[in-house]
Formats: sequence, structure tokens, C-alpha cells
Amino acid sequence: MDEILLTVDPLGIATITLNRPELHNAIDDGAADLLTAMLETLVEEDNVRIVLIKGNGMSFSAGHDQEHMRDLSTASETELQRQARRLIRMLATLDQLPKPTIACVQGPAFGIGAALVACCDIAIASSDALFSFADVRMGAIPAVAAPYVIRAIGERNTRRYFVTGERFNAGKAKRLGLIHQDVDHDEFDGAVKSVVEQLLLNGPKAMGETKSLISDLAALPAGGASTALTIERHARVRASDEGREGLLAFLEHRKPNWVTDEH
Repeated sequence: MDEILLTVDPLGIATITLNRPELHNAIDDGAADLLTAMLETLVEEDNVRIVLIKGNGMSFSAGHDQEHMRDLSTASETELQRQARRLIRMLATLDQLPKPTIACVQGPAFGIGAALVACCDIAIASSDALFSFADVRMGAIPAVAAPYVIRAIGERNTRRYFVTGERFNAGKAKRLGLIHQDVDHDEFDGAVKSVVEQLLLNGPKAMGETKSLISDLAALPAGGASTALTIERHARVRASDEGREGLLAFLEHRKPNWVTDEH
């Protein structure tokens, strides 16, 4: 059975499904490499407009599986550095994907699984989902996940949940900022569909440019370089074919050419 599945529907919605339900969709080296390769492929697919990340079975992802952790227990420091780079590449590829990403968290997301959630643009969780970063209970630290979790929930909150390793529910995850929405299980698919429908109304390239702008501005102080960057991006995107089509469609009271009748 394939560890990770990829489907793309006629509307350009790509769904990546973590597919190790018997292991609660734990991530080992093979799964990390496969997920990275799939994401890198989607970057080049112009027909793909939205990427959903899902888990098959009870869990979204339980982090590392026990067999993988057993291998790590005897690995050399060089091997551990190599393994960390593999995970860093996976998370960075997801985080920097120039298409909207939605984490569809139908069940528990622990460790590196919760880091995947933090890397997505939008995160929707079932109200019975649980989250944790329990590396300290094994004498380790969640270093690979740290940059994305700190960005999502802030330094102070990250200190608590990284140091305690405690589990927290979807309601707490929403208040912290790790997810955007928590819904009852029977409303979960409808909530995801609603967000997808909103995204399909938007210019595909404009959404990618928006992600890039936010990422670049986050690294700059206000004024100076950030002002020059915003002026350049504003003019370039507005003058693009998509930008001109969107403005004309608005003025002519019609749908832009990226919105089909199926929307």
C-alpha cells in the first residue's frame, strides 16, 4: 500500500493523503521523501490551484513511528543531522509552496504531524483532534518543528507546550493559533469544502504572490526596504495578465476567466 496518495480533481484541487492508518500516519524517512517529492511536483503543475493535506484513518499524523525511533536510538550524530535535513526540506517545501494549502486535521496530530499543520496556510480540525509536541518525554527536542510552531503560536506559548509535552485539544489549538477553525466531526467535510470554494474564486497566481509577499515582509522591518518591496509587488502583480483580467471582470460585472461555471 502506498504510504502517501495524491489525487487531482478537474477543478485543480490536489489532495495528498497520509496513508499509513495502521501506524496512525507516522512519518518515517521514506514517507518524508515521498511527501517532499509530491509537493515539489505540484509546484510545477499550473493546473493545480489548491493543495489539501489529509490523514487516512483515526489520526492525521502521530509523528514518528516506533520502528523509525528505534533506528534513531542507535544512529550517529551525522546520521541524525542527515535525518533532520530530510524533515526540514519536507516542512520548508510545504511552507513555501506557491499555492494555498489546507491542513484537514480529522484526528490527532503529534510532533512532526503537528508541524505539518503549522506549515499550512489554513488549518481546519475536527473538534476531537488532539495535538502535542512530546519530544522532551523521550529526552529530545522538537527542533525541526520549532520555527513553524513559534511563528504560529508565539514564543511564550511554544515554551509551555514544548517544555511540558502535554496534549491539548482543538479548542485550545484554535485559541493558540495553530489551527483556524474547529468543527464537529459531522461538519468537518463541509467546512473544508466551504474554504475551498472561497479559494477557487481567487486568482491562482495572485494567491501565490500573496504568500510570497507575506513571507518576504515578515523578515523586514516596517518602512525602507519593506516599502520598496510592497510598491514593486503591487505594480507587478496588478500589471500582470491575471491582474488586468481580474480588474476588468470586476468593472464589467462578470466572472474572471479563472472562475468556471462549476464554482
